[in-house]
Amino acid sequence: MPSLDLIVFGATGFTGQRVVRHLLARSGEPGVRWGMAGRDVAKLEAVRKRLGVPEAVPIFRADSDDLSSLAAMARATRVVLTTVGPYTHYGEPLLAACIEAGTDYVDLCGEPAWMARMIEAYEARARETGARILFSCGFDSVPFDLGVVYAQQEAEARLGEPLRAVHGRVHRVRGSLSGGTLASLMASVDGARADTKVRRLMGNPFALTPGFRGAQQPRQRTPTRDPWSPDRREWMTPFLMAGINTKNVHRTQFLRGHPGGEAFRYDEMQRSGPGLGGMLRAWTIHLGLRGFITLLALSPTRALLQRFLLPAPGQGPETEYAAGAGGFYDLRFYGETADGRTLAVRVGAEEDPGYRSTGRMIAECAILLARDSEKDRSPGAPPRISGGIWTPGAALGMALVVALRAHAKLHFEVLDGTGSLP
Repeated sequence: MPSLDLIVFGATGFTGQRVVRHLLARSGEPGVRWGMAGRDVAKLEAVRKRLGVPEAVPIFRADSDDLSSLAAMARATRVVLTTVGPYTHYGEPLLAACIEAGTDYVDLCGEPAWMARMIEAYEARARETGARILFSCGFDSVPFDLGVVYAQQEAEARLGEPLRAVHGRVHRVRGSLSGGTLASLMASVDGARADTKVRRLMGNPFALTPGFRGAQQPRQRTPTRDPWSPDRREWMTPFLMAGINTKNVHRTQFLRGHPGGEAFRYDEMQRSGPGLGGMLRAWTIHLGLRGFITLLALSPTRALLQRFLLPAPGQGPETEYAAGAGGFYDLRFYGETADGRTLAVRVGAEEDPGYRSTGRMIAECAILLARDSEKDRSPGAPPRISGGIWTPGAALGMALVVALRAHAKLHFEVLDGTGSLP
C-alpha cells in the first residue's frame, strides 16, 4: 500500500511551488498525505524552508533521466502530480513508470501531439494496471472542459434536453504567460514544423478520440463579429489555446458517451470588445499571435526571445498578476439544444490563470483521485472510474466543479438569456 496520497514532482519550479502552497492551505484536512520530489534535494529543502513545509512532508529525489528513481516515486504514492515539462521531452518515462505501478497521474500538458501518441501507446496498459491518467489539468483545459460539462448538466436539469452545440468565449482575461506554457507551445511548434502528420493532427479537433470523428466543426480563422454577444456588436478572434482545449472537450464528450450526440459541435474564441476599437484589438491580437508563433518557429529569433524576454520552464515573474492580485479570467459558454433553446454559463476566477489558478486546479484534480481509492471512498469523491487515459471533465466531472468552487476560488454560474449575470 502506498505511504502517500500524492507527490508533487517539480516542486521547486514556479508552478510546482504554487501547488505546494495550495496543499499547505489544505493540510488541515484529513486524508491528504503528500510529499515533494525533484532532481535537486538541496533545492527541495530550500523550498521547504521558504514556504514553511513541515518536516513530516517527505522529500524524494527523482529525475526524468533516472528511471529507477521515477519507479520508486510512483510506488510510494497513489497519485503523482507532475509540473515538469515540456512533456514531449520529459513526460513519457514518468508516465510509463506510473502506469506500470498502477499509480494515478496528473499533469499540465498542452501538447496534443504528445498526448495523442501516449494514448495510442499506453491506454491499453493503463486499463490493465488500473492507473488513471489525466492530462491538461491546468488552465488548459480544466475551465473549458468543465465549462462544457457544467453547461450540459444545467441544460439537462433546466431544459430537459442535451446541448447539441456549445460556443466557448474568453470574455475577459488578464495574466502572465508561464514558462511551462511557452515551452509546451515551442514543443508543439517544433513538432508541427518537422512532421506533416503532426501538422494535420494539430488542425484536427478529434485528434484525441481514436476511432471516432464527429461532425464538421465551426472553424473561424480570422476576427469577426460574435453572434453570441448581447447586441452582436462584440468582436472576437481565434483564442491561442483553442487548439488544445477543443481537442480535450471532444475527448471528454467521447469518453462520456456523447451526451450531446455524435454530431456535437464546439468552438472557442476570444472577445475583444465592440465597435471599431474591438475590431482593431481583435486584429492586433490575431496578427500579434501569428507573428509571435512565427518568431518562435525561427531559431535565431527564438534564441533572442528566450534570452531576453521569455521565462524558462519552472520560472515565472514575481509580479502582482503572478501573485494573484490583478489577474483574472471570465469565460462564457453558450449552448444550443436541438429545438433551438439556449443556455449560457460563466466560469471564472479572480486570479492569474497561468500560475496561481492553475496550481489550485491541478492540486484539486490530484486530491480527488487520491481520495477515490479502493478502501477509502471519501465524501465528495467522484464516481468510480477504471484505469485508462482520461480528461478531468470525463473522470471527475461535477465532483471537480464542487471541489474547485470550495477550494480553488472558481465560479460556475448560470447566466440569463442575454448572457449576463442575472
